[in-house]
Amino acid sequence: MRRVYLDHNASMPLRAEARAAMIGAMDLCGNPSSVHGEGRAARGLIERARAQVAAAFGADGADVVFTSGATEAAALACAGRGLFGSGLEHDAVAAWTDGGLAVDSAGLVQVDVPGRSVLQMSNSETGIVQELPAGLAVTDATQSFGKMPVAFNWCGAEMALISAHKIGGPKGVGALVVKRGTEVAARIKGGGQEMGRRAGTENLIGIAGFGAAAKAAARDLADGVWDKVAQMRDLLQATLEDSVKHTIFVGNGVTRLPNTLCIATSGWKGETQVMQMDLAGYAISAGSACSSGKLRASGVLRAMGYDDQISACAIRVSLGPETTKDDVMGFATAWLAKEENFRARAA
Repeated sequence: MRRVYLDHNASMPLRAEARAAMIGAMDLCGNPSSVHGEGRAARGLIERARAQVAAAFGADGADVVFTSGATEAAALACAGRGLFGSGLEHDAVAAWTDGGLAVDSAGLVQVDVPGRSVLQMSNSETGIVQELPAGLAVTDATQSFGKMPVAFNWCGAEMALISAHKIGGPKGVGALVVKRGTEVAARIKGGGQEMGRRAGTENLIGIAGFGAAAKAAARDLADGVWDKVAQMRDLLQATLEDSVKHTIFVGNGVTRLPNTLCIATSGWKGETQVMQMDLAGYAISAGSACSSGKLRASGVLRAMGYDDQISACAIRVSLGPETTKDDVMGFATAWLAKEENFRARAA
């Protein structure tokens, strides 16, 4: 059976450029903190990757602090600060916030005190894009970075979280991007690496892959690759809308990521749909990969005002640069057949 991967918001396939950069980094034996030639070669690779990530994210190289991923970056940025957040935030961010930000039925968040608030750029489950207020303390840019034009220096936030594997880099590496002059207290203390903000010998191989993936992601944006992905997403939505009456397309009518479609069908559990589509050869999800599989209603949809009946029956289809028309039309055919069977059993 041919497999079709439609879960890019969970993790994108590793880019060829990232793989090549990682293989090359494996040949460097020096510690990046050593002053001899081997160490300087390793340091040079890290700084090149830092510049690549910064350029792709519209930041300055000195602003990029490499971490083990966006989860660690969230802890570094948010822990102990008493920040306000909404029910839309990823668990890695929500763990450090006090709630308090209201979400309307369109999935948009009202931020009253930006300097004490965290707000995602876009949501991993619905794709809904937020407008960031000036002076925002922290933004989770994990899903936006690489899929839509983003310039950290102009986005209005003091700090941003990004992750390599969401843009086709390796898992286990990410970054906290910090506006010049913003104080960040190290949570991992030791040798003082990463400008004293994150101790520990750097993940040379992962960082090399991150840099290469960031450069390739920026090229894709410039070449209009994600505009074509948006066309495939819109084709899929239109095809499904023409055939179903009781299905909600969450975020319809507001700005969304170009690749994301959140579909909720009352009574048809999201986890059941994921399993059925997996057997049909299509990889999708029932929400964030970090919470999927826990058999619970989507907290994101509940925050938007949907009841548990709808929130437990949502799936996320997230396309990528390699997704074809045949892929989305094949998915539509398979999903509509399953939906028809569900309706027949429920009748």
